[in-house]
Amino acid sequence: MLKRTGLALLLLTASQAHAEYQCSVRPQDDVIISPQTVQVVGASGNLQITADGDVTRDGKALSLNDSQRQKAFSYQNALRKDLPWIDQGAQQHLEKARVALDKVIVQQLGTDSNVRNRLTTLNDQLKQQMNRIIEHRSDGLTFHHKAIAQVEQDGRNIVQQSMGGVLQDSLNEMGVKQVANSNGNPLQAIMGNLGGLQQAIKNEWNNQEQDFQNFGRDVCNRVTALETQRKDLVKALN
Repeated sequence: MLKRTGLALLLLTASQAHAEYQCSVRPQDDVIISPQTVQVVGASGNLQITADGDVTRDGKALSLNDSQRQKAFSYQNALRKDLPWIDQGAQQHLEKARVALDKVIVQQLGTDSNVRNRLTTLNDQLKQQMNRIIEHRSDGLTFHHKAIAQVEQDGRNIVQQSMGGVLQDSLNEMGVKQVANSNGNPLQAIMGNLGGLQQAIKNEWNNQEQDFQNFGRDVCNRVTALETQRKDLVKALN
């Protein structure tokens, strides 16, 4: 029962943080977005694209025809639009899950439960992990493609570590209340309440699961489209 409860919490808190990366297409470039240029470094070489569609490749300015310039303009414009959209969507889904879990904890354990503090801390830690992939800078964003795999692993470890404290606090707080209020078997009452907490979390996950899956699919579609644009541009420039 304890393991299943932890799994449910894990799904609610971590799925939306990683849903956008569960996609068959994985970017192979870093992207640096600034007001003046978009720089793409990796499988593409080193491309620097201005907002007007001018391209510098590996330090050399290229002479472009209208078709090449349009492809470059469209690609950098899509990066400027889609990377912030992915970042903001992941942040919003993470916060939505925290609020939903917080509501369940308040209903099941009360407003003074320390589990609420643990969930807030976990939420902050996962956002910090996400910032390793899409880094916020004062003048834009940087996407670090190599960070994805490591963040997935580190994020799982953070959640697993947090769940131990969450479950321990849940048991302790239920135990205190049951010892104070129960006229029967406190242990039996604690296990019954833990089952209620598990079911409440499962119900909330069922309510949100489709929304998370839709977000993951939307992100995958955008990442796939960006990769297609990148390949088309590189082919046109060669």
